[in-house]
Amino acid sequence: MEKILHIRTVNDYFKWRDAELLHPLVSILDYSTLNLDQYSYKGYEGIHWDCYGVFLKDSKHCKIKYGGRDYDYDEGTLVFVGADQTVQLTQDANYVPKGYALVFHPDLFLGSDLANKMSSYTYFSYAVNEALHLSTKERRIILSLLDKIQFELEQNLDKHSKKLIVSNIELLLDYCLRFYDRQFLTREIPHQNSLNKFESLLSDYFTSGKPLKYGLPTVGYFADQLHLSSNYFGDLIKKETGKSAQEYIQTKLIDVAKEKVFDPNKSVSEIAYELGFKYPQHFSRMFKQQVGHSPKAFRNLN
Repeated sequence: MEKILHIRTVNDYFKWRDAELLHPLVSILDYSTLNLDQYSYKGYEGIHWDCYGVFLKDSKHCKIKYGGRDYDYDEGTLVFVGADQTVQLTQDANYVPKGYALVFHPDLFLGSDLANKMSSYTYFSYAVNEALHLSTKERRIILSLLDKIQFELEQNLDKHSKKLIVSNIELLLDYCLRFYDRQFLTREIPHQNSLNKFESLLSDYFTSGKPLKYGLPTVGYFADQLHLSSNYFGDLIKKETGKSAQEYIQTKLIDVAKEKVFDPNKSVSEIAYELGFKYPQHFSRMFKQQVGHSPKAFRNLN
Protein backbone atom coordinates (compact mmCIF):
# COMPACT_ATOMS: atom_id res chain seq x y z
CA MET A 1 0.00 0.00 0.00
CA GLU A 2 1.26 3.48 -0.83
CA LYS A 3 2.50 5.61 2.03
CA ILE A 4 0.47 8.83 1.75
CA LEU A 5 1.20 12.04 3.62
CA HIS A 6 -2.06 13.78 4.60
CA ILE A 7 -1.80 17.58 4.61
CA ARG A 8 -4.78 18.56 6.76
CA THR A 9 -3.46 22.00 7.74
CA VAL A 10 -0.95 24.53 6.45
CA ASN A 11 1.18 23.66 9.45
CA ASP A 12 1.32 20.01 8.34
CA TYR A 13 3.08 21.02 5.12
CA PHE A 14 5.49 23.45 6.75
CA LYS A 15 6.30 21.03 9.56
CA TRP A 16 7.04 18.35 6.96
CA ARG A 17 9.37 20.77 5.19
CA ASP A 18 10.91 21.94 8.48
CA ALA A 19 10.01 25.53 7.53
CA GLU A 20 8.76 28.51 9.54
CA LEU A 21 4.99 29.00 9.66
CA LEU A 22 3.88 32.64 9.86
CA HIS A 23 0.10 32.12 9.89
CA PRO A 24 -1.93 28.99 10.72
CA LEU A 25 -4.17 29.40 7.65
CA VAL A 26 -1.75 30.72 5.02
CA SER A 27 2.00 30.85 4.47
CA ILE A 28 4.54 31.10 1.66
CA LEU A 29 7.49 28.75 1.41
CA ASP A 30 10.69 29.83 -0.34
CA TYR A 31 12.29 26.56 -1.40
CA SER A 32 15.77 28.13 -1.51
CA THR A 33 15.68 28.50 2.29
CA LEU A 34 15.21 24.79 2.90
CA ASN A 35 17.83 22.44 4.26
CA LEU A 36 18.41 20.12 1.30
CA ASP A 37 19.11 17.22 3.65
CA GLN A 38 15.56 17.62 4.93
CA TYR A 39 13.95 17.93 1.51
CA SER A 40 13.63 14.26 0.53
CA TYR A 41 10.15 12.80 0.42
CA LYS A 42 11.00 10.65 3.45
CA GLY A 43 9.42 7.51 2.12
CA TYR A 44 6.10 9.09 1.11
CA GLU A 45 4.78 8.08 -2.30
CA GLY A 46 1.99 10.64 -2.44
CA ILE A 47 0.49 13.68 -0.73
CA HIS A 48 -3.21 14.08 -0.03
CA TRP A 49 -4.31 17.70 0.37
CA ASP A 50 -7.06 19.25 2.45
CA CYS A 51 -5.59 22.68 1.68
CA TYR A 52 -4.99 24.66 -1.50
CA GLY A 53 -1.52 24.97 -2.96
CA VAL A 54 -0.06 27.20 -5.68
CA PHE A 55 3.46 26.11 -6.61
CA LEU A 56 5.88 28.18 -8.67
CA LYS A 57 8.70 25.91 -9.76
CA ASP A 58 11.94 27.28 -11.15
CA SER A 59 14.00 24.10 -11.00
CA LYS A 60 14.72 21.08 -13.16
CA HIS A 61 14.74 17.35 -12.48
CA CYS A 62 11.40 17.15 -10.69
CA LYS A 63 8.42 15.25 -12.01
CA ILE A 64 4.83 14.80 -10.92
CA LYS A 65 3.02 11.56 -11.54
CA TYR A 66 -0.60 11.66 -12.62
CA GLY A 67 -2.63 8.74 -13.93
CA GLY A 68 0.40 6.48 -13.96
CA ARG A 69 2.40 8.79 -16.24
CA ASP A 70 5.27 11.16 -15.43
CA TYR A 71 5.11 14.80 -16.45
CA ASP A 72 7.82 17.43 -16.38
CA TYR A 73 7.33 20.03 -13.72
CA ASP A 74 10.31 22.22 -14.45
CA GLU A 75 11.26 25.84 -14.85
CA GLY A 76 8.71 28.63 -15.02
CA THR A 77 5.54 26.66 -14.32
CA LEU A 78 2.65 27.14 -11.92
CA VAL A 79 0.81 24.08 -10.65
CA PHE A 80 -2.37 24.25 -8.59
CA VAL A 81 -3.51 21.66 -6.07
CA GLY A 82 -7.03 21.79 -4.70
CA ALA A 83 -8.51 20.34 -1.57
CA ASP A 84 -9.18 16.58 -1.60
CA GLN A 85 -6.53 15.80 -4.23
CA THR A 86 -3.67 13.30 -4.07
CA VAL A 87 -0.43 14.02 -5.93
CA GLN A 88 2.56 11.74 -6.43
CA LEU A 89 6.03 13.21 -6.90
CA THR A 90 9.46 11.92 -7.83
CA GLN A 91 12.86 13.59 -7.93
CA ASP A 92 16.29 12.53 -9.15
CA ALA A 93 19.68 13.02 -7.55
CA ASN A 94 20.27 16.30 -9.41
CA TYR A 95 17.12 17.99 -8.14
CA VAL A 96 17.64 21.26 -6.28
CA PRO A 97 14.37 22.86 -5.10
CA LYS A 98 13.85 26.41 -6.30
CA GLY A 99 10.69 28.49 -6.34
CA TYR A 100 7.79 29.17 -4.02
CA ALA A 101 4.72 27.52 -2.55
CA LEU A 102 1.63 29.42 -1.44
CA VAL A 103 -0.39 27.15 0.82
CA PHE A 104 -3.72 28.24 2.28
CA HIS A 105 -6.60 26.55 4.09
CA PRO A 106 -10.25 26.96 2.99
CA ASP A 107 -11.06 28.43 6.41
CA LEU A 108 -8.98 31.49 5.50
CA PHE A 109 -11.60 32.90 3.17
CA LEU A 110 -14.79 31.85 4.95
CA GLY A 111 -17.32 34.69 4.73
CA SER A 112 -15.39 36.51 2.00
CA ASP A 113 -16.19 37.02 -1.68
CA LEU A 114 -13.37 34.60 -2.50
CA ALA A 115 -15.30 31.75 -0.86
CA ASN A 116 -18.01 32.14 -3.51
CA LYS A 117 -15.48 32.41 -6.34
CA MET A 118 -13.28 29.39 -5.63
CA SER A 119 -15.35 27.10 -7.85
CA SER A 120 -14.64 29.40 -10.82
CA TYR A 121 -10.91 28.68 -10.57
CA THR A 122 -11.29 25.39 -12.38
CA TYR A 123 -7.52 25.00 -12.79
CA PHE A 124 -7.37 23.68 -9.21
CA SER A 125 -8.84 20.50 -10.71
CA TYR A 126 -6.59 20.40 -13.76
CA ALA A 127 -4.18 17.51 -14.08
CA VAL A 128 -0.58 18.29 -13.29
CA ASN A 129 0.46 17.95 -16.94
CA GLU A 130 -1.76 20.98 -17.60
CA ALA A 131 0.47 23.37 -15.66
CA LEU A 132 0.47 27.09 -16.39
CA HIS A 133 3.65 28.11 -18.23
CA LEU A 134 4.45 31.70 -17.34
CA SER A 135 6.01 34.35 -19.53
CA THR A 136 8.66 36.60 -17.99
CA LYS A 137 6.15 39.42 -17.42
CA GLU A 138 3.55 37.05 -15.97
CA ARG A 139 6.12 35.62 -13.60
CA ARG A 140 6.96 39.11 -12.33
CA ILE A 141 3.27 39.74 -11.57
CA ILE A 142 2.97 36.48 -9.64
CA LEU A 143 6.13 37.21 -7.66
CA SER A 144 4.95 40.74 -6.84
CA LEU A 145 1.68 39.39 -5.42
CA LEU A 146 3.50 36.73 -3.42
CA ASP A 147 5.72 39.51 -2.08
CA LYS A 148 2.65 41.52 -0.97
CA ILE A 149 1.17 38.50 0.78
CA GLN A 150 4.51 37.79 2.47
CA PHE A 151 4.72 41.42 3.60
CA GLU A 152 1.35 41.13 5.34
CA LEU A 153 2.32 37.83 6.94
CA GLU A 154 5.42 39.42 8.45
CA GLN A 155 3.48 42.31 10.03
CA ASN A 156 1.75 42.29 13.39
CA LEU A 157 -1.76 41.09 12.63
CA ASP A 158 -4.44 43.78 12.76
CA LYS A 159 -8.03 44.24 11.54
CA HIS A 160 -6.79 44.80 7.97
CA SER A 161 -4.51 41.76 7.70
CA LYS A 162 -6.94 39.07 6.67
CA LYS A 163 -8.71 41.27 4.12
CA LEU A 164 -5.44 42.30 2.49
CA ILE A 165 -4.08 38.75 2.40
CA VAL A 166 -7.29 37.30 0.96
CA SER A 167 -7.60 40.15 -1.55
CA ASN A 168 -4.09 39.54 -2.85
CA ILE A 169 -4.70 35.79 -3.11
CA GLU A 170 -7.89 36.52 -5.04
CA LEU A 171 -6.01 38.90 -7.35
CA LEU A 172 -3.31 36.27 -7.93
CA LEU A 173 -5.92 33.65 -8.82
CA ASP A 174 -7.71 36.09 -11.15
CA TYR A 175 -4.45 36.80 -12.96
CA CYS A 176 -3.95 33.05 -13.35
CA LEU A 177 -7.35 32.83 -15.06
CA ARG A 178 -6.15 35.45 -17.54
CA PHE A 179 -2.82 33.69 -18.05
CA TYR A 180 -4.58 30.37 -18.73
CA ASP A 181 -6.74 32.12 -21.33
CA ARG A 182 -3.52 33.31 -22.95
CA GLN A 183 -2.09 29.79 -22.82
CA PHE A 184 -5.16 28.35 -24.54
CA LEU A 185 -4.54 30.83 -27.38
CA THR A 186 -0.76 30.48 -27.65
CA ARG A 187 -1.03 26.69 -27.68
CA GLU A 188 -3.67 26.79 -30.38
CA ILE A 189 -2.12 24.10 -32.60
CA PRO A 190 -1.91 21.33 -29.97
CA HIS A 191 -5.32 22.35 -28.69
CA GLN A 192 -6.74 22.20 -32.21
CA ASN A 193 -5.31 18.70 -32.47
CA SER A 194 -7.13 17.81 -29.27
CA LEU A 195 -10.38 19.20 -30.68
CA ASN A 196 -9.93 17.23 -33.90
CA LYS A 197 -9.26 14.06 -31.91
CA PHE A 198 -12.33 14.76 -29.79
CA GLU A 199 -14.53 15.11 -32.87
CA SER A 200 -13.10 11.87 -34.26
CA LEU A 201 -13.64 10.05 -30.96
CA LEU A 202 -17.17 11.40 -30.74
CA SER A 203 -18.06 10.20 -34.23
CA ASP A 204 -16.47 6.82 -33.52
CA TYR A 205 -18.45 6.52 -30.29
CA PHE A 206 -21.75 6.43 -32.14
CA THR A 207 -20.59 4.16 -34.98
CA SER A 208 -18.78 1.54 -32.89
CA GLY A 209 -21.55 0.32 -30.64
CA LYS A 210 -20.06 1.96 -27.54
CA PRO A 211 -23.41 3.49 -26.47
CA LEU A 212 -24.82 -0.01 -25.97
CA LYS A 213 -21.84 -0.88 -23.76
CA TYR A 214 -21.14 2.39 -21.93
CA GLY A 215 -24.37 4.36 -22.27
CA LEU A 216 -24.56 8.03 -23.21
CA PRO A 217 -21.19 9.67 -23.97
CA THR A 218 -19.78 11.71 -21.08
CA VAL A 219 -17.29 14.54 -20.77
CA GLY A 220 -15.19 12.39 -18.46
CA TYR A 221 -14.93 9.59 -21.03
CA PHE A 222 -13.47 11.85 -23.74
CA ALA A 223 -11.23 13.73 -21.32
CA ASP A 224 -9.76 10.41 -20.26
CA GLN A 225 -9.26 9.34 -23.88
CA LEU A 226 -7.33 12.57 -24.51
CA HIS A 227 -5.35 12.25 -21.26
CA LEU A 228 -6.78 15.51 -19.93
CA SER A 229 -8.60 16.34 -16.73
CA SER A 230 -12.33 16.90 -17.13
CA ASN A 231 -12.07 20.56 -16.12
CA TYR A 232 -9.17 21.36 -18.47
CA PHE A 233 -10.89 19.51 -21.31
CA GLY A 234 -14.15 21.37 -20.65
CA ASP A 235 -12.42 24.74 -20.56
CA LEU A 236 -10.52 23.92 -23.75
CA ILE A 237 -13.69 23.01 -25.66
CA LYS A 238 -15.42 26.15 -24.36
CA LYS A 239 -12.54 28.35 -25.54
CA GLU A 240 -12.35 26.65 -28.95
CA THR A 241 -16.05 26.29 -29.79
CA GLY A 242 -17.99 28.64 -27.51
CA LYS A 243 -19.96 25.64 -26.24
CA SER A 244 -19.44 23.59 -23.11
CA ALA A 245 -18.18 20.06 -23.72
CA GLN A 246 -21.56 18.71 -22.61
CA GLU A 247 -23.38 21.00 -25.06
CA TYR A 248 -21.02 19.93 -27.84
CA ILE A 249 -21.66 16.25 -27.12
CA GLN A 250 -25.41 16.83 -26.95
CA THR A 251 -25.40 18.63 -30.33
CA LYS A 252 -23.63 15.67 -31.91
CA LEU A 253 -26.05 13.29 -30.19
CA ILE A 254 -29.05 15.10 -31.66
CA ASP A 255 -27.46 15.19 -35.15
CA VAL A 256 -26.95 11.42 -35.02
CA ALA A 257 -30.46 10.95 -33.63
CA LYS A 258 -31.99 12.93 -36.53
CA GLU A 259 -30.31 10.62 -39.03
CA LYS A 260 -31.44 7.49 -37.20
CA VAL A 261 -35.02 8.71 -36.89
CA PHE A 262 -35.38 8.58 -40.68
CA ASP A 263 -34.76 4.82 -40.72
CA PRO A 264 -38.32 3.40 -41.05
CA ASN A 265 -37.11 -0.03 -39.96
CA LYS A 266 -36.23 1.14 -36.47
CA SER A 267 -38.60 2.06 -33.67
CA VAL A 268 -37.99 5.06 -31.44
CA SER A 269 -37.12 2.67 -28.60
CA GLU A 270 -34.48 0.91 -30.69
CA ILE A 271 -32.94 4.24 -31.64
CA ALA A 272 -32.90 5.37 -28.01
CA TYR A 273 -31.04 2.23 -26.91
CA GLU A 274 -28.56 2.53 -29.80
CA LEU A 275 -27.74 6.06 -28.66
CA GLY A 276 -27.11 4.97 -25.08
CA PHE A 277 -30.36 5.94 -23.37
CA LYS A 278 -31.60 3.61 -20.67
CA TYR A 279 -35.19 4.74 -21.12
CA PRO A 280 -36.78 5.66 -24.49
CA GLN A 281 -38.94 8.35 -22.88
CA HIS A 282 -35.79 10.23 -21.83
CA PHE A 283 -34.62 10.22 -25.44
CA SER A 284 -37.99 11.44 -26.70
CA ARG A 285 -38.05 14.23 -24.11
CA MET A 286 -34.55 15.45 -25.00
CA PHE A 287 -35.22 15.21 -28.72
CA LYS A 288 -38.36 17.33 -28.44
CA GLN A 289 -36.59 19.90 -26.26
CA GLN A 290 -33.77 20.27 -28.78
CA VAL A 291 -35.61 19.84 -32.09
CA GLY A 292 -39.08 21.10 -31.26
CA HIS A 293 -40.80 17.87 -32.34
CA SER A 294 -41.00 14.38 -30.95
CA PRO A 295 -38.97 11.73 -32.85
CA LYS A 296 -42.16 10.35 -34.44
CA ALA A 297 -43.45 13.78 -35.43
CA PHE A 298 -40.04 14.72 -36.85
CA ARG A 299 -40.02 11.52 -38.93
CA ASN A 300 -43.48 12.33 -40.31
CA LEU A 301 -42.40 15.83 -41.32
CA ASN A 302 -40.23 14.45 -44.08
